[in-house]
Amino acid sequence: MSDTLSLATRLRGLGDERLVTVIRERAVSAHGVNDFFDLAESLLDRASVQRAMVRLDRGTLRVLAAVAENGPSTAADVVSVLAAFGAQIDAAEVAASAEAAADLLLLETESGRYAAYDAVREQLRSWPGFGLPGLAELAGEPSPAALEPVPDSDLRFIDRLAAERAFAAITAITELISELERQPARELAKGGIALPDSKRLAAAMNVELGQVPEYLAVAASSALVAQQAAAWLPTEFGGSWVVLSSAEKWGALAAAWHSRLPADIRSLLAERSHATWGHGLRAYLDWLFPGGGEWMEERITTRTAEAELLGLSANQAPSTPGSLLLAEGPDAAQSAMAELLPAEVAKVYLQHDLSVVAPGPLTPAVDARLRSMADVENRALASSYRVSTASVNRAMAAGESRQSLLEFLGEISLSGIPQPLEYLIDEASTRYGLVRAGAADDGGSYLRSSDDALLGTILVDHSLSPLGLHRIGDGRLASRFPLDVVFWAVSDARYPVAAELPSGDILSLSRQRAPRPVAAVGSDATAELVARLRADAAPAESPGDDDQAWLRRQLDVAIRGRSALTVSVEMPSGVVVDYQLEPTAIAGGRLRARDRKSAIERTLPLSRITAVGPAL
Repeated sequence: MSDTLSLATRLRGLGDERLVTVIRERAVSAHGVNDFFDLAESLLDRASVQRAMVRLDRGTLRVLAAVAENGPSTAADVVSVLAAFGAQIDAAEVAASAEAAADLLLLETESGRYAAYDAVREQLRSWPGFGLPGLAELAGEPSPAALEPVPDSDLRFIDRLAAERAFAAITAITELISELERQPARELAKGGIALPDSKRLAAAMNVELGQVPEYLAVAASSALVAQQAAAWLPTEFGGSWVVLSSAEKWGALAAAWHSRLPADIRSLLAERSHATWGHGLRAYLDWLFPGGGEWMEERITTRTAEAELLGLSANQAPSTPGSLLLAEGPDAAQSAMAELLPAEVAKVYLQHDLSVVAPGPLTPAVDARLRSMADVENRALASSYRVSTASVNRAMAAGESRQSLLEFLGEISLSGIPQPLEYLIDEASTRYGLVRAGAADDGGSYLRSSDDALLGTILVDHSLSPLGLHRIGDGRLASRFPLDVVFWAVSDARYPVAAELPSGDILSLSRQRAPRPVAAVGSDATAELVARLRADAAPAESPGDDDQAWLRRQLDVAIRGRSALTVSVEMPSGVVVDYQLEPTAIAGGRLRARDRKSAIERTLPLSRITAVGPAL
């Protein structure tokens, strides 16, 4: 029986979940796949076979190559073949590797014997011509020398550098989320953030322009930010992450990095959790995944670059928290990093120039409250903030009052409240609400003020022109946009605006946080393909129709492939007779085939054929 027919039969017998997994693992395109035979042909395509084999480790490849070279083999046969090339392997290892290859549909297994598909054999035989190892190299080439552990003297330096990087990552991603909360960043159709937004984010994060995509990728893969409608926005988890302690923030980032490691790389790094990664690791990977090439290089480069960014490693050597993450898990790693990160403080110095200086990283609660009434100027071990009329207006719009502001600042200040700062708060609280914003009956909104000159300034402010403001009477402007849009636009333009209810009472508004998608929701093309294959193969008009359609499809494939089959035919007496036939054509409900045993041509009614199978 041809490989296509054999594999199609095998695919048809798989459960839906397993079938979906196989199609995804083998990266089969749904285009042109109309039935299980099409799917089998796609899986047996030489390019598809090559894509699957380059992802196999050396142990699986050498078993696959031994079976391909030796023909249908038992585990004992494979052990003997590999032993001839110097490989030390037992039957249990052979079985495990053969099972891995069979899961990818590169091998067939039956009654303890393994057989490779023709496409697999042909592809493996072509490997030496492309500089890839053949059976002898796969079995006989020894592994590189073991990696050296990081010396204790170097580990202290590595941990110090890793802690600096971890703190820098926490700080940068915190500012990234805060800035995206204030204003989303636009994603270009060709990929990447628009340059003006990249510059804005780099300034807010206090990092180089080229580092913005790196931190954004980490934040996105940690579910702190997400893309929606071509814009990057904070997620709900990102909103809760920013108020965690520094160690908890890092722990969440490290756990996310660990969870998205492919199983093979996680296992590999765990085995070398105390050894340098650099050139030695790549040499080992080249040996372990001899066909991996650029695919494996890209995977390991991406993961180790993220590890360097997060302080899981430094200069290609794992830090103590990084080693613990790989060996024991996120909790142990977070505890270790907590001892390396700078201690958090809850007090600040209030300066006469309206700046606020923190002598260390602030506790999350103090930092969050202070951000509501002051703008971040510099984020480092000693962060600085600045209070302004606009920031005080923003705080009051969120529900603060003169008294609550002064009380909070007094509680956290190591230097009292300077007189200029108190004057600023007094003046801002007096002017707050000089402009009122409210919802209009038509779904739009209005601005009103007793200061007509101030309204005139707002009306001609170019930054507010998208609101389409226009006069509707003395002391009143109107916009077709809803209240929250108009209010935050005017507030960001630094006018003393307050939202109000129809009664005239002040309404406290919080900026609408960007939508919080945590995962892409959409159609699953692979699941849809499996469902379509099942529907097309489902029983039709009568219980026998499905079997007859399947049998005819098998015969069609055998005819195209000129394959010999065992054809079971029910005689009028009820006896089933097996013929060794090579089908040549189907017409008028009858099969024409050459009988290999008697060397004659037979014509058989399709209705009498009960089954087909491999030729004996």
